[in-house]
Amino acid sequence: MAQSNAAAAAVQNVFRTPELKDKILFTLLCLLIYRIGAHVTAPGVDAVALQDYFRNSQQGGQGLLGLYDLFTGGMLSKATVFALGIMPYISASIFVQIAGAVVPQVDKMQKDEEGRKKINQWTRLGTVALALIQAWGFALYTESVQAAVATPGFGFRLQMAFFLTTGAIFVMWLGEQITERGLGNGASLLIFFSIVQGIWPAIGQTFKFVSTGALGSFSLVVLVALMVAVVAAVVYVTMAQRKILIQIPQRTMARGRMREAARSFIPLRLNASGVMPIVFAQSVIVVPGAIAQFSQNAKAQQFAELFNPGTTLYYILSAALILFFTYFYTSIIFNPIDLAENLKKQGGFIPGVKPGAKTAEYIDDVVTRITLPGAIFLTLIALLPIWISQALNAPFAFGGTSLLIVVGVALDTLAQMQQHLLLRKYDGFMKKGRLRFRGRQPQGGF
Repeated sequence: MAQSNAAAAAVQNVFRTPELKDKILFTLLCLLIYRIGAHVTAPGVDAVALQDYFRNSQQGGQGLLGLYDLFTGGMLSKATVFALGIMPYISASIFVQIAGAVVPQVDKMQKDEEGRKKINQWTRLGTVALALIQAWGFALYTESVQAAVATPGFGFRLQMAFFLTTGAIFVMWLGEQITERGLGNGASLLIFFSIVQGIWPAIGQTFKFVSTGALGSFSLVVLVALMVAVVAAVVYVTMAQRKILIQIPQRTMARGRMREAARSFIPLRLNASGVMPIVFAQSVIVVPGAIAQFSQNAKAQQFAELFNPGTTLYYILSAALILFFTYFYTSIIFNPIDLAENLKKQGGFIPGVKPGAKTAEYIDDVVTRITLPGAIFLTLIALLPIWISQALNAPFAFGGTSLLIVVGVALDTLAQMQQHLLLRKYDGFMKKGRLRFRGRQPQGGF
């Protein structure tokens, strides 16, 4: 009872803050528009035939298209005008991040205000180019599905490319509007909402399987227990940090002597790369299957069967790729040299470590060591759906990849809400004059 009252008070506190309430309502409006587009099918496509093929196809179920369809909330398999979702924009952003780690000029531009504006323009142009390529490829894929397209040909491909590219540009604009005027990161929230909206249909399908006997009661209890355990583990690993103690000397103005150094911490996340290593690994491992499907070559199809989910080679290659991409992506988004230089400019230091190059080496060594357990955890999360399906004979896959995204975005959004509430509270203190000094107040204010 006390917990429910506390939750109700927290919700009321959120909507009593005008700025936060406006941000939440604007974000919900953008998400509503996004879901409306999920029900508008692109012209010239039989969505029912495409969904049936997608559901029964190995490539559509476990491959790259299945992962893409997960991130778009099923809009790809329905061939809606928003079928590409926010993924072209995210792919373009990743390319820019990689370019910043490889090309020194791009890295320099990322540290400058004008340079960041230029990079944002490049990201938008890259989004248009990628959306056009993906839309044309999806049009070819749709034509390969029997009875999915009434009049295949160049005209249909051009039409699909136009509608899907326009939809991707509009979704990119929605995401940017949420980031600027709403709450949280727009691109992440769109993916979050696409995944979450499929929870209730999945729950209904689960009870249907239990009622028909496809899933036993004991298996259901074990499955629910595993889901709770995995959710708890994902939350724990997402929030886990390795804190490095730093000290920043401060000089007091009263007597001109050095005061005791202020202590702070550098928080290093255990899973700094997020879900991206799994996405990269699955994108690579489905390449043989995609080539075999489009080439219709018998030898290529036999070779692709070696990488089907459930095979030994699939497990080994998936684990190796996830480990590799975890270290690779972490090295791209985290630069210990810049961190050490910024710390040195502030006069800060790590106790027992020399400033400069030695500090960078120490931080890099710590990041390397904590990345390994994070990579192992990502590997287990990626392979978990297949193991559960085989062990419990479950007719569906419980996705750890989607859990990583949902938990990460939810925690980041809640953190932003808390920051808004805290800032509002401090502003209220300043306006109401509740800030008091102990002893004599200094002349001239602050």
